[in-house]
Amino acid sequence: MKKTLATSILALGTGFGPVQAQDFLDAKQGGAMIVTYKDDVSTLDPAIGYDWQNWSMIKSLFDGLMDYEPGTTELKKDLAEDYTISDDGMTYTFTLRQGVKFHNGREMTAEDVKYSLDRVTNPATQSPGAGFFGSIEGYDAMAAGEADSLSGVTVIDPYTVEIKLSRPDATFLHVMAINFSSIVPKEVVEQYGEDFGKNPVGTGAFYLENWTLGQSLTFARNTDYWNEGLPKLDKITFEIGLEPIVALLRLQQGQADIPGDGIPPAKFLEVTQDPAFKDLVIEGGQLHTGYITMNVNMAPFDNVKVRQAVNMAINKDRAVRIINGRAVPANQPLPPTMPGYAPDYEGYAYDPEAAKVLLAEAGFPDGFETELYVFNTDPNPRIAQSFQQDLAAIGIRAEIRSLAQANVIAAGGEPDQAPMIWSGGMAWIADFPDPSNFYGPILGCDGAVQGGWNWSWYCNEDLDAAANAADAMTDPAEAEAREAAWRDIYLKIMEDAPWVPVFNEQRFTMRSARLGGPDAIFVDPVHVPVNYDFVYSTDVQ
Repeated sequence: MKKTLATSILALGTGFGPVQAQDFLDAKQGGAMIVTYKDDVSTLDPAIGYDWQNWSMIKSLFDGLMDYEPGTTELKKDLAEDYTISDDGMTYTFTLRQGVKFHNGREMTAEDVKYSLDRVTNPATQSPGAGFFGSIEGYDAMAAGEADSLSGVTVIDPYTVEIKLSRPDATFLHVMAINFSSIVPKEVVEQYGEDFGKNPVGTGAFYLENWTLGQSLTFARNTDYWNEGLPKLDKITFEIGLEPIVALLRLQQGQADIPGDGIPPAKFLEVTQDPAFKDLVIEGGQLHTGYITMNVNMAPFDNVKVRQAVNMAINKDRAVRIINGRAVPANQPLPPTMPGYAPDYEGYAYDPEAAKVLLAEAGFPDGFETELYVFNTDPNPRIAQSFQQDLAAIGIRAEIRSLAQANVIAAGGEPDQAPMIWSGGMAWIADFPDPSNFYGPILGCDGAVQGGWNWSWYCNEDLDAAANAADAMTDPAEAEAREAAWRDIYLKIMEDAPWVPVFNEQRFTMRSARLGGPDAIFVDPVHVPVNYDFVYSTDVQ
């Protein structure tokens, strides 16, 4: 997801050097930065927000027990001052930092940790990230609505919390580092209810100073932040309602610093070849796959032959050309640099005639009508139009529903609203560098729930069991076997064809010339164009 000011979870393969601690110390204190977006933010609730736009904003407002060393995939302690793991790998005991305060001035304690984990796994919260916590003891009872608290999470004392697992989980500490594990204050959540996402209170480096819906958001520096010396910026303003081309013009005129929606494809060659601006363009690799989902519970996509026919109908090379060749065609869910990728797998060949044969075998010799949902920021609608032409060539008449990002996500999270979705600007980018992350939230049964991100509503219980078995391989000696297990899972998914994997994209964005700071601070394309560590440590010239 997606998918700004993002966490540095995956600098993997970017080609940029890691950020050093001294870089933070050397950067000057003060200054403000302006980031632009076309659409407003849907929510700043860490249990709910899961798109490329709000993910990094949330990261700036909230903290979790764990985090990553800036610019690397190396885990570090965050709100946890220390932790221990039992010999069998099933019990984690976290000791919290003392004196950490929420933005409302109250000290954070172990009770807040338990409350936050209970909240994100409670079905009433409708968190798209609930499935990440499936290995915690008591999760199944929570998911079934049979409990209102995780039995495996116990408060030992005000600064100690114990988390017991029901099965070994090689990804557990990574899960503790993602936004869904952010710590929230119960009294504020209960005060605002569903409006907590518009009135967020965390322990993060910034607090929400102002939000004028449809116009702007302002984040101000948390002067009581527990991590001394951070952040460096005093203020971040997010300007809303600017088309990407207008945002680029504002940056070129010195009126904005980061175009949050990236470089418009129509301007890409012009910008990258302009001596005045080409050095402001930053490219980064990312563990990304853009895909088309087909809702396997909605006819005719409940027929595997129909889904396989759609896979054969899509001209992926043309989609890559639309974005100036900034991607490579994909043939499986995992990107090529992710462990578990199958390099010898050929996938579904582009073959419209064979696709027509499969449609006829499925009982649709004359095709059918359907809808294709798409995020309305360029180039996504143009890519969707190319898919529309591909589908028309085999008799499938797809009406394009071009909507704001939040509306597309909402439609995908309902069981019967979106027969097809082009993930586009909301395409999946790994939350952490492990093959399991491309499964649970977007292809596993835990993600096929209301409000979830498994927009194909694909649920294969046998593969879920295989996924759990793979994640139980926690011994480093089993790494190769674990990778092979995940490879087998994804190839079996491709047989069922709930997706059309389209391409693996590189990320390009810009920053204004006045944003200084160390060269090692880079724009992170993991979920969004700007790394939150960059925001923490940047000084404005």
